[in-house]
Amino acid sequence: MMTTQKPHKGFYLLPNAFTTGNLFAGVFAIMLAMNGQFETAATAIFLAMLLDGMDGRVARLTNTQSAFGEQYDSMADIVSFGVAPAMVMYSYMLDNLGRLGLIATFIYVAGAALRLARFNTNINVVDSRAFQGLPSPSAAALVGGFVWLSAENRLPATDFMQWIAFFLTVYAGLTMISNAPFFSGKHMFKAKEEEGWRQTRPPVWLLLTLVLTFAIVALDPPIVLFLLFVVYSISGWVVFFMRWRKARRLSGERIKEEEDSQNLSD
Repeated sequence: MMTTQKPHKGFYLLPNAFTTGNLFAGVFAIMLAMNGQFETAATAIFLAMLLDGMDGRVARLTNTQSAFGEQYDSMADIVSFGVAPAMVMYSYMLDNLGRLGLIATFIYVAGAALRLARFNTNINVVDSRAFQGLPSPSAAALVGGFVWLSAENRLPATDFMQWIAFFLTVYAGLTMISNAPFFSGKHMFKAKEEEGWRQTRPPVWLLLTLVLTFAIVALDPPIVLFLLFVVYSISGWVVFFMRWRKARRLSGERIKEEEDSQNLSD
C-alpha cells in the first residue's frame, strides 16, 4: 500500500515567506506615504499584490496548505490591501477633505476587513468561478493605481481630484462588501489533490492573454493598470445588473403564465 509522502518542513516556510514579503510591502507602503514618497508607495502595494498571488500558488504546488497559512495570509492582506492603500490615499489627497477624508478612509478599511472575514467564513461554500464582492487586492490596486497615476504625472491636488479620490475610496470600500460577482480564475488553476506536484494546465488562450496583458502594461504601467482595475471593478456590477434583469424577466414571465393558466381554468 502506497503512502503519501509529507513535504519537508522547509517547504512549509516557503509560502509563508511570500506572505511575509506581502506584509512587509504593505508596511513599507505606509512608511513611504508618511515620508511623501507616494509613487513608490503605490508600487509597493502592487508588489504586495504580486507576492499575495504567489504564496497560495506556491502552497498548492508544494502541497503545504495549512490553517496557519490561511490565517497569516488574511492578517497580511488586511495590512497590505486594507490599511496601506487607505493610508496612502489619505496622506496623498484625502487629508485635504478633513472629516470627509477620514470617513472615506474608514469606510475603505472597514470594507476590506469585512470582505476578508466574509471570504474566510465562506471559502468552502462560494462558487470558485466568481468572487462575492470586489477582492481586496483589486480594491487596493484601484486606489493605489490612482495614486501612482496622479503622482507620476504630477497632477495637482485640485478640488476635482480630491473628490475623485474620495469617490474611488468609498466606491472600493463599499464594493468589497457588495454581492456583485467578480470573475475569478482560481478554478482554472485548481489542482487535483491526488496529482500531488502535477497541476492542471491552464488553456493556451489564457497564457496568450497573460502575455498580451503584460506587454500592454509595460507600455505605461500606471495608466494601464489603473484602467484595467477600473474596468474590473465595474465588471461585477455589470454582471450583477444583467442577472437582476434576467431574474426579473423570468419572474414576470412566470407570473404571466400563472395568470394565463388561471384565466383558462376559470
